[in-house]
Amino acid sequence: MDTLLDRLMLLLILSDLTMLALRRFSAALGLLALQGGLLAALALAAHQPDFTGRAVLLALMGLVLRGVLFPWLLRRTARRAGIVEERRPFVGFVPSLLAGIGLLAAAMAIGARLPIGALPTLGLVVPASLFTVFTGVFLVVARRKALSQCVGYLVLDNGIYGFGVATVGNIPALVELGTLLDALVAVLVMAIAMYRLSEEFDHMNTDQLDTLRG
Repeated sequence: MDTLLDRLMLLLILSDLTMLALRRFSAALGLLALQGGLLAALALAAHQPDFTGRAVLLALMGLVLRGVLFPWLLRRTARRAGIVEERRPFVGFVPSLLAGIGLLAAAMAIGARLPIGALPTLGLVVPASLFTVFTGVFLVVARRKALSQCVGYLVLDNGIYGFGVATVGNIPALVELGTLLDALVAVLVMAIAMYRLSEEFDHMNTDQLDTLRG
């Protein structure tokens, strides 16, 4: 636990666990912004001590999109729709936290057995990235409101990015920029869809969409 990477990944793990137990969207979006900052720092730490202009640029773009723009868009959507918190998730918050502990143990076990890695010292990068992926999938499945599921999608994307940095290392700039743009388009589409959903039906509960069937 002495390396910078381990400290960053420990914070990422704690943010995932906290997000599983959160009810209010403002707090969840704050943690989402924190994860964006952690991933930007991970991109830089992966290239230390020889920082390149490319690494700094990609880390900065990731920070602006994942740490600032995405949370701002979702916060604006929640405010305009009048959505404050997740009230009745499919899986309660305490069971979600307990499930998160189990998912963390699974991520640790799987990460210890994967013979991969591009970084000289992986430490917690692979287990933390896997746990972030698991957390994102769990949020998509276990939450009722579309906004919570969108947050889960972005957490999943954060985990995939962290896993890519750990296992691929020097990701081509074009691929990374394309991934960021894809995520931006996805968030924009989801924000518009969530706003229209709340405008037409006064809720964001995806389990009630079956009422649209004729």
